Amino acid sequence: MKAFQERYGFDRREVGLHNWRQTPFSRFAFEHTREIVPTAQIDCGGERPEAPPVGDGSLAGVNVEIAGAKLGWREYLLRSHTDVFVVMKRGEIVSEWAAPHANPARAHILFSVTKSVTGILAGILEDQGVLDKGERVSEYLTEAKGSALGEATIQQLADMRTSLAFDESYLNADGDYARYRRATGWNPLERGQQPENMTEMLLSIRQGDRPHGGPFHYASPNTDLLGVVIERATGRNFAGLLSALVWRPLGAYSHACMTVDAEGAPRGAGGMCATARDLARLAEAVRRGGEAENGRIASQRWIEDMLTGGDTKAWREGNFAAFFPKGRYRNCWYQTGYESGAYCAIGIHGQWAYVDPGAEAVLVKLSSQPIPLDDELDQKNLAFFRQICAAL
Repeated sequence: MKAFQERYGFDRREVGLHNWRQTPFSRFAFEHTREIVPTAQIDCGGERPEAPPVGDGSLAGVNVEIAGAKLGWREYLLRSHTDVFVVMKRGEIVSEWAAPHANPARAHILFSVTKSVTGILAGILEDQGVLDKGERVSEYLTEAKGSALGEATIQQLADMRTSLAFDESYLNADGDYARYRRATGWNPLERGQQPENMTEMLLSIRQGDRPHGGPFHYASPNTDLLGVVIERATGRNFAGLLSALVWRPLGAYSHACMTVDAEGAPRGAGGMCATARDLARLAEAVRRGGEAENGRIASQRWIEDMLTGGDTKAWREGNFAAFFPKGRYRNCWYQTGYESGAYCAIGIHGQWAYVDPGAEAVLVKLSSQPIPLDDELDQKNLAFFRQICAAL
């Protein structure tokens, strides 16, 4: 108990479902999510010992300039609430860092980086002819008929181009977003509140004031429902599919997991937990056109569609346009619009998988950032990533 307090600064008994995403408890909870929220294991086919950490490696002596201040790259990571940071160059880990409280061997929650993994899985099933992205959700979920999301296409879910009367307000305590968190199993029920499963909640969301297929509008229910559609289309559970079609072919070294609701439905929008090294391996496989250690995890067709598809007008008119002024969103991945061709997967509380094709680099940053969405810090992180890639 004393060692725990020395490592984290609080008692283990203080952490629970009511506060696991709050500072300082998140420093523990983000690496021990399966102790707090129900999860399903994503089996890697046999865990393997990792090589020792490489330390500074290729970044020895590198400094960065962030918001006019010059500092060492490790100092920036510490200031930006990083838990684990991994740098790959041409598939080799060339630098890494972990905070004093962090354990890089533990699976860390990825939050909405999960969406990009769900996008890969949907692409595999599309290539197999199991999933038709042009079909409406109600073709796979009969109970979705008559609901707002039931009329959306699978591609519209993957591209966040549905119209929903839903505000993704992470700190909401009493509205639809808090109800959503309870339905996913991420928040406890308060006295007098009735239990509700995630799928029921998703299908109860009303449509917005425009048709589906319009501007980009970020709403996690899209990707959670995509996870449910994947299960229904295949007749298999999401974690098992991800193990068979992605995690084992990837050659992942460690088991991952996915949070599930009270009935076992997967949180395809934000519930995956994995080590930083395995996430870097996944992003590297995407960079290499879908090729991984034990096979292919994505087709060249899907990769090209993810890299070049997406509607720039929909992005410009959407609610994230200021984040990447020249960007796009396709198949659950962000295109930055940078000259380097960089693209990325992003999660709240500071989770990143950043791919720079020009530098042949992959950067993974897993964090316990206190504020779920911090626009100023996000821009600093992007400036940091670009400088690190340039230093390589």
